[in-house]
Amino acid sequence: MSDTLFRTLGLIEPGDLVVYHGSIPSHHGIYIAEPCSCIDCVQADSLGTTDVRYLLTDPFDGEQDPTTLRCVRRRSITRSDANA
Repeated sequence: MSDTLFRTLGLIEPGDLVVYHGSIPSHHGIYIAEPCSCIDCVQADSLGTTDVRYLLTDPFDGEQDPTTLRCVRRRSITRSDANA
């Protein structure tokens, strides 16, 4: 699938920059999205759920333990225009 189609559909690929606008206002901002690999999400995937959830990592946090959000639903993030 071409990158243009991904941008048009707003699909999120692993490693994409996304904007988080979910239920935790103190964490709103730009993150790197990866498929969530926690045990709950892995089990849900194995059962065939279509509700993909993401692990978000702050790309600007240079600490040893960067800010992360896990099990983030697709409706809480938007693909960043910076991916274009």
